[in-house]
Amino acid sequence: MTDQVRTQRHVLVLNHYAKPLSEPGGTRHVELFGRLDGWDYTIVAGDRDVYSRQRFRNREPHFVRVRVPGYTRNNHRRVLNWLGYAAGALVASLARRRPALVYASSPHILTPVSGWLAARLWRVPFVLEIRDLWPESMVSTGHLREGSPVHRALRALETWLYRRADRIVIVAAGWRSYLRSLGVDERKLTWVSNGADPAAFALRHDRYRPLRDRIPVHGRLIAFAGAHGEANGLDELLDAAAELTEHTFALIGDGIDKARLVARARAEGLANVHFLDMLPKTELAGVLGGADIGVHVLADAAVFRLGASPNKLYDYLAAGVPVVTNCPGEPHEIVNESDSGAAVEPGKLVVGLRELVDLDDGTLRAMGERGRLHIEKHRSRAVMAARLQAALDELVPPRDAGGPADTEASSDTRRIAY
Repeated sequence: MTDQVRTQRHVLVLNHYAKPLSEPGGTRHVELFGRLDGWDYTIVAGDRDVYSRQRFRNREPHFVRVRVPGYTRNNHRRVLNWLGYAAGALVASLARRRPALVYASSPHILTPVSGWLAARLWRVPFVLEIRDLWPESMVSTGHLREGSPVHRALRALETWLYRRADRIVIVAAGWRSYLRSLGVDERKLTWVSNGADPAAFALRHDRYRPLRDRIPVHGRLIAFAGAHGEANGLDELLDAAAELTEHTFALIGDGIDKARLVARARAEGLANVHFLDMLPKTELAGVLGGADIGVHVLADAAVFRLGASPNKLYDYLAAGVPVVTNCPGEPHEIVNESDSGAAVEPGKLVVGLRELVDLDDGTLRAMGERGRLHIEKHRSRAVMAARLQAALDELVPPRDAGGPADTEASSDTRRIAY
């Protein structure tokens, strides 16, 4: 056994919606944990895509997939999907080798509950990652009534988890004030933003068909790449497309609201709007830079004003594409600080798009380059992995090469504390 193997610490990552780079969707954890020094990792994910609802059957390194029920709408079947993942993830966590710590990520709050249970049973530290403020986001989007019995129960569970986590990782710096209001010790908090690596977003015409070859393009090519859900506010983007008919809009992705959006565009005769299927992260990175403008749009919900860390914004900027965002807070700050696009208020997306579509090619390229440099310096996966590395190393310091091994061969590999 080599010294390198002996000193590897193992982290068990619970994320219902995690994806490898070979699939469309959220690749945050494989990109972050794959960059850590002295750690290896296993990601426990659900076996259905959250957007297309299709079941995954392929095997991927570092991934364990648990079977979850399907659903098509935001109803009781979606709750069963969450419960199915939480139960399956706990079983899978206890069937793996002994971790050095357990790292459980929202959005839904049942994943951290399973993570806490697994950490308790293994007697290891528990790291809670917050990627969405539950139940605050459910209230803001109208899916939960504030003050209802369910809301009070979820708020109590949220606070309970915050108090029991050894470390809390947040993706949006603006959430610190919200967590302080719930009595969370700020010393527990570590900010690890979402991000992107510009080096991964070089155009790859040698491997992937260019975006402009996939749809007919006239005027500027305006791209949206991401989830098509109620919270994404894509009706505002279709409103803009209806006014800017001389330009082309490409909406890449999937989600519960996509069928309705497609039907609306068809009913209104929006011939300049094209809906494309989800793309694996590697392919999206290789074609996204072919757009003239990227759109980051969200519904006008109070929870987004508390803070947001949108992957799609970082992807556009990493690809050198100038951006229009309608999300106040961090997205506005990033675009304004880097002078890489237009930051507008909710409901004013078309105003920002009009500002950019009339700029000349050279000005747009310069905006995109400023955005790319900003992401490389402040929001790259490498920069954020270094922040995560420091937090995890503080909880579980690196072992000396001569110390006890943390491998499946260890004598306490299967020792579970009840």
